[in-house]
Amino acid sequence: MNPTTSPTEVVRLARFVADARFEDISPEALEQLKIRVLDTLGVAIGALDAEPVVAVRGLLDDLGGAPSATMIGGGRTSPDRAAFWTSALSRYLDFMDSYLAPGETCHPSDNLGAVLAASESVDGTGAELLTALAVAYQVHSRLSDEAPVRAAGFDHTTQGAYAAAASAAKALRLPVEQIANAVAISGTANNALRVTRTGNLSHWKGLAYPQVSKEGTFAALLASRGITGPEQVFEGNKGFKESIAGDFTIDWAAEDLERVRRSIIKKHNAEIHSQSALDAAQAVRAEDGFSPLGVSGVRLRTFDVAYSIIGGGEEGDKRTVRTKEEADHSLPWMLAVVLLDGELGPAQYHHERIIAEDVQDLMTRITIVPDAGFSARFPEAMPADLEVTMTDGTVFRASTDSYEGFHTDPLSWDGARAKFDLLAAPFATPQLREEIAQLVQDLEHRTVAELADALARVSPTRATATLASPAPTSAA
Repeated sequence: MNPTTSPTEVVRLARFVADARFEDISPEALEQLKIRVLDTLGVAIGALDAEPVVAVRGLLDDLGGAPSATMIGGGRTSPDRAAFWTSALSRYLDFMDSYLAPGETCHPSDNLGAVLAASESVDGTGAELLTALAVAYQVHSRLSDEAPVRAAGFDHTTQGAYAAAASAAKALRLPVEQIANAVAISGTANNALRVTRTGNLSHWKGLAYPQVSKEGTFAALLASRGITGPEQVFEGNKGFKESIAGDFTIDWAAEDLERVRRSIIKKHNAEIHSQSALDAAQAVRAEDGFSPLGVSGVRLRTFDVAYSIIGGGEEGDKRTVRTKEEADHSLPWMLAVVLLDGELGPAQYHHERIIAEDVQDLMTRITIVPDAGFSARFPEAMPADLEVTMTDGTVFRASTDSYEGFHTDPLSWDGARAKFDLLAAPFATPQLREEIAQLVQDLEHRTVAELADALARVSPTRATATLASPAPTSAA
């Protein structure tokens, strides 16, 4: 692949990646990048004792690997396996950030695993890590904008294969030609099926992107040793455009590093398209005279993407809920548990709560319908109109179209810190949480090794000694 003559589309993308500089990140985007690093680390730490994650850790320990990248919770392994580990942690709770495009939804923070592992393996700086992460947000988001694949039956991790490889290659400080080869290898090899998120859901829902994070990192490592990939991965015969996405154009020379500001952070521990509806459920529950025991029926009007993915539309019925994976992708179940409990966090995903009779029964009385007017406003807004009818005929109603953490109401550093402390408290002392938060807040002046060292000192299991009140929030 020759980046100096007749550049292919992947070479033009690689030039954008290679040319990206920390100085190109605006102060606003830099603040949001740091907030997302802290948010993602909190979500990851909070998943350390989840059963599937423990199984993954056991496998990685058995496999070993050259100890060049740190694992959250202690231990070291190869960069590709460390990338899988961090991404598995940050995905399991389904509490990470999202990016909404008209035909696609992705989770750009999934790429932190690849960036963190690759950067540490070359003694990277915090500024380099933030730059590579900004690249990941830009590539992942823009491909989701212009080349959605869900309607064709492919998973959103498909575009992520390009972002993970591009950002890992950036973190490894590869030149243009090797970046292009890394992206081509990863993009060609990782075209995942949407069946991951339809029907009865499995553990793979939370592990599909860790696989891409691992493979994107490995593709970058292969490219660093001179391995080449298909030079026309996008536009070639049987390439991405012809086989999956259809024709699209992105002028990578005109791209910036600001797309992180359009991503959104979850307020509720639930699938992203449910967030505004769950806010509405909390508003109803707070009304004087409301009692979940007196609910006779619930009707939610929402936008078509929410209905299709989690409301019982094209991706299957959402009223058979037995597992955590099914629960956090069932809008009827999520609405029911919020009306009953007033919140939706990790505690609601304990198996006993998922299958409890009250939530299972209330779920059957919830109707979800798509609204064309609401759909026309998505993704600039996430409209939801919730109507709850009581057995005595009283009707409670709440409508909303955004929430704290949406791109029109960005999460503040203080808000991110509060969420981080809540999730990390069972695994990290107040002092360690403060240290991690301070490192992230000053990351451009620190090394990746410093952050990795702090993450290694997080306990892999819950410890009563860490259950003190959250550490004071540092100044924004």
